[in-house]
Amino acid sequence: MLSRAMTAQCRAEILRTLRNRRFVIFALLMPALFYFIFTSVVGDAMQIGGIEWKAYYLMSMTVYGVLGSSITSLSSRLAAERASGYNRLLRVTPLSSSIYVASKMVSTSVINAGIILFMFLLGSLFKGVVMSWEQWLFCGLWIWAGALPFMALGTLLGQLRNTDAVQVVSQLVYMGISILGGLWFPKQAMSPVLQRVMELMPSYRFGSGAWGLAAGHSVSGSSLLTLVVYAALFVVLSSYLNKRQDAI
Repeated sequence: MLSRAMTAQCRAEILRTLRNRRFVIFALLMPALFYFIFTSVVGDAMQIGGIEWKAYYLMSMTVYGVLGSSITSLSSRLAAERASGYNRLLRVTPLSSSIYVASKMVSTSVINAGIILFMFLLGSLFKGVVMSWEQWLFCGLWIWAGALPFMALGTLLGQLRNTDAVQVVSQLVYMGISILGGLWFPKQAMSPVLQRVMELMPSYRFGSGAWGLAAGHSVSGSSLLTLVVYAALFVVLSSYLNKRQDAI
C-alpha cells in the first residue's frame, strides 16, 4: 500500500515538473545554451584544471542545471501547494506527510538524473567530450548524490510564507551561488578575494568534485565535509520552520 502510494505520488510529481515551463527553461535550456555559447567563445581545446574546457564547462553546466531543479523548482512547488491548500487536503487522505516529503525528494532525484543524462549526451554527441566510462559514471553519480544539500535548501526556501517571495528569493539564491560558486566563470578568472568567497560556497564544493573527477582525480575530503555540513544546516532550519508554521 505504501509503495503504491509512493510510486503514484512520485509519478505525479515528475509529470507536474516536466510540464512546468520554468523548469524546462532554467534546468534544461539555459544550461545547454550557456554550454554551447561559452565553449564556442572560449574554444573547446583550452585546458583548465587539467582537462579540456569543453569537459570542464560540461560539468559546470550540468551542476548548474541540477541546482535549478533542486532549488527553484522544488521550492516553488512546495510554496504553491501550501498556498493552494494542497497540503491540508493531503491530511485527510491516507497519504502521510512523510511519504509526501519523500516523494518530493525521490521525484527530484529522478529529474536530476535525467538532467545529468541530457547534458552528458549533449557534451558527448555535439561537442566531442571524451572521458572513460568510469569518469562519466563517477561524475554522474557525484552530481546526482551531491544535489541532496541543495534539495534541502529548496525545501527550506519553500517554507517561506509568501509564494511570490519564494520565487524571487530562490532565483536570487540560485543565481548567486551559481556565479559565486564558479559555475559560470572558473575560479582562475576571479580575483583573490572572490576566490576565497568561492571556497565557502557549497556550489563551489559541488562543482569542484565534478571537475576533479572529470580530470581523473578523487573528490577532496574538504568538499565532501562542506556539503555534509551545509546539508545538515538546511535540514535543521527547514525542520524548525516547518514545526513553527504547524504550531501557528
